[in-house]
Amino acid sequence: MFMQLDAPCERVNKDAIDAIVSHLPNEDAILRISNIFHALRSEPRLTIMYLLLEKDMCVCELERALGMTQSAISHNLRTLRQLDLVRVRKDGRFAVYSVADEHVRALLELSRSHVMGCAQ
Repeated sequence: MFMQLDAPCERVNKDAIDAIVSHLPNEDAILRISNIFHALRSEPRLTIMYLLLEKDMCVCELERALGMTQSAISHNLRTLRQLDLVRVRKDGRFAVYSVADEHVRALLELSRSHVMGCAQ
């Protein structure tokens, strides 16, 4: 994954750096994580995620909250589903979306907390 270079810098402890590198996520995991952050870079998708933190919602409810078309919301939800960030369940004739799991919930909450803490 990374090129091995002989560094002339006296700060470089080859064994320590190699140990750190050995604990990095593999290339597939790095790609998936990168895709998640790329998807959450979209303001509508991130807003959808924060709405779903508060309440499981169908597309109609998201349409009301966001002022977007159902088509645009569905497109964004498809992306979020493909990345396993949201789940969908049927409730009668409605598809109801929710945050996928506690890991996603924690990522969003920590991000919000970080931003709110930096703003002070």
